[in-house]
Amino acid sequence: MKTSAVHRFVVLLLCVLTVAGTALAQSRRARSPDAPGDFSYYMLVLSYAPDFCAEPGGTKDNRECGSGRRLGFIVHGLWPQGDTSRGPENCGGSPVSQAIIQATLSYIPIPSLIQHEWTTHGTCSGLSAAEFFAALRKARNSVNLPPDLNQPSQQLQLSPAQVEAKLAAANPNFPAAAFRTSCYRDGELQEVRICVNKDLSPRTCGSSAGECRAPTVTILPVR
Repeated sequence: MKTSAVHRFVVLLLCVLTVAGTALAQSRRARSPDAPGDFSYYMLVLSYAPDFCAEPGGTKDNRECGSGRRLGFIVHGLWPQGDTSRGPENCGGSPVSQAIIQATLSYIPIPSLIQHEWTTHGTCSGLSAAEFFAALRKARNSVNLPPDLNQPSQQLQLSPAQVEAKLAAANPNFPAAAFRTSCYRDGELQEVRICVNKDLSPRTCGSSAGECRAPTVTILPVR
């Protein structure tokens, strides 16, 4: 092989190795855990129990869905969010203590969901488990739920905008754009989402908070 041909071959080989090395490094970064604390704000997510329990399929726990529980909204979680993208998830961490579970059961009535929320979202907050669940409880306590939404005696049909307007009217210290709704494919209300800063002060939601696109949502009565 001539010298010039050898030179070209070596240059080509180096280029291939460089590209392969870069791709491998990017792949490793993509698989690495998210960094705790690397997010813009929190989204307090409140699941509407009657509509969740009426959805077909899936496991329904009697502590949420049992007859006579009369639960309206329960806390689904306090989720770290990016302004324009979902926040970090699954940042590692150990199981939460029984003391934390007991302190949180009146907010999240299922122990396994408490553990799930810590593993999936809380570990990315940069807080200890005790600090995170204290923040979750404080965030929930800062939000007023209108009784006609939280404990309706009959089925309601409202637009997402009407749901959000009711929440805004009950929480005048929050900006109106701090509230979002999500819905199931059948049009039943899934969640309301309330956006707060890292210090839990009210703020407007970013685009990552999502929005129900159905013209109306069904809100079943508590039972």
